[in-house]
Amino acid sequence: MPSPADTPRDTTETTETTETSTSPASRANGAELVRFENVTKRFGDVTVLDRLDFSVDTGKHVTLIGPSGSGKTTILRLLMTLLKPEEGTIKVDGAYLTHEERDGTLVKAGEKHVREVRKKIGMVFQQFNLFPNMKVLRNVTEAPVHVLGMPKDEAEVRARDLIELVGLSEHLDKYPSQLSGGQQQRVAIARALAMRPQVLLLDEVTSALDPELVAGVLDVLRDIAHTTDITMLVVTHEMTFARDISDAVLMFDNGRIVESGPPDKMFSEPEHERTREFLATVL
Repeated sequence: MPSPADTPRDTTETTETTETSTSPASRANGAELVRFENVTKRFGDVTVLDRLDFSVDTGKHVTLIGPSGSGKTTILRLLMTLLKPEEGTIKVDGAYLTHEERDGTLVKAGEKHVREVRKKIGMVFQQFNLFPNMKVLRNVTEAPVHVLGMPKDEAEVRARDLIELVGLSEHLDKYPSQLSGGQQQRVAIARALAMRPQVLLLDEVTSALDPELVAGVLDVLRDIAHTTDITMLVVTHEMTFARDISDAVLMFDNGRIVESGPPDKMFSEPEHERTREFLATVL
């Protein structure tokens, strides 16, 4: 399967996709890429994640659903190291994220170790978080050049491909303020992919958009999910989108997984009463 950076597609018209190899850093599909083991996260006296255990395999798309406050976004923020767990460990591509092994002992990781592991993770947030003083092209090239050390010319070639992928080639020289919210979010998607992440985190990426802009962003993400091999971990209340792109759906409540399974089963024949109650309010 092609990687997002190697296979530009214009979402405004159908084009033929060319098969290319994935990034050398990618692992074989089916290998475990993300692992949470006995992870607990608290805010004061409130336990947001309670001894959480789950994994995501390479190339898979896993969607987290559940009521607000159930711990879904906390999982993504832990992976981005915006938060640290009180207990448990997280691994990405076989490496501990916030810990490292020294002389056979697991200790708190240094910032250099954290940065190296975190390079394997890309995230698209609810808010677009674009640099307002930079045009679209530079918004996408800035991190690859300054974080990955990519030559500027190479970064610009990749950025142009990714901007084409999200259907914004005609907006390369515009500032974020000159774009609609949906267009800004598509730039944010291109920017995340420019870092060649092994796993892409999507945190309610349409929640800040006007309703008429939601479909365009979801179409871009569907295209990426269906035509590339990137791993996705998704938090969304867009249940039709979740059904379309997911290999597995996890239902969260009170910081725990109450049920999981393939989307057809989860949305058509959920077993847990809490899942049925939640889906009745969003479908």
